[in-house]
Amino acid sequence: MFKIVSAEFIAPEIKKFIIVAPKIARKRKAGQFVIIRLKEGGERIPITIADSDIENGTITIIVQGIGKTTRELNSHEGGDEILDVVGPLGKPSEIENFGTAISIGGGVGTAIAYPTASALKQAGNYTISIIGGRSKNLVILENEMKAICDEVHVTTDDGSYGTKGFVTGKLQELIDSGRKIDLVLAIGPIPMMKAVAETTRPYGIKTIVSLNPIMVDGTGMCGGCRATVDGKNVFVCVDGPEFDAHKVDFTILEQRNRSYLQEEKSSLEKFECQSEKAIAELASS
Repeated sequence: MFKIVSAEFIAPEIKKFIIVAPKIARKRKAGQFVIIRLKEGGERIPITIADSDIENGTITIIVQGIGKTTRELNSHEGGDEILDVVGPLGKPSEIENFGTAISIGGGVGTAIAYPTASALKQAGNYTISIIGGRSKNLVILENEMKAICDEVHVTTDDGSYGTKGFVTGKLQELIDSGRKIDLVLAIGPIPMMKAVAETTRPYGIKTIVSLNPIMVDGTGMCGGCRATVDGKNVFVCVDGPEFDAHKVDFTILEQRNRSYLQEEKSSLEKFECQSEKAIAELASS
């Protein structure tokens, strides 16, 4: 069992957890993830390690409550326990002094971009962060990014904060300014990552994305995380999760991620029904 030290919402449906996991904290590197199972028979879900504290033996994860298991995880509080936290998994980010590196985070993708942006800064890069959200209340880790980056730009779809528009608009603006950009890292929804790849492609800018397919065991055995990169099948959990954005087949990735939409919807509806029933029973007792 893994104890939750603290749990707090940092945006609607987005919660930050600090979990006691000393072995993982010691070994994890930027870009790696864990697979969590809340209870016996529970679903296994991959979550990127946002940060770690070796001295205290803890890791930090940031979870967006979308499906049944992430909603259930986000109902946990400090002092609660998680059955399994396995990791660190996946290959670490490629870290070196590229020159000028831009990290782009869409929504909760900012939590995945953060550790790599930090490592890139420590490697001597001039670091720029572009943080995007549908609205102001969905922009996360702005202060944390400001602490490790030379520049931070915020965009919101509705214009409620920062610059109105998408992250690709700000990226194009930086490219058009004539600045030399040596690396772009983009993490977020598949359409956003695809759009970033198409923005940088004409300029030959090295662009990396962290893929988020369906995963089960994290060892490549189940084949659930299969993706197509450079015309070849890869297993994201062991070959990635980071790949050359200009070689990823985003259309196939999106199709595979939609394979179990109906099952996911039914599972979430059942969980919400059980939660409402439990709340009603507590209220009447």
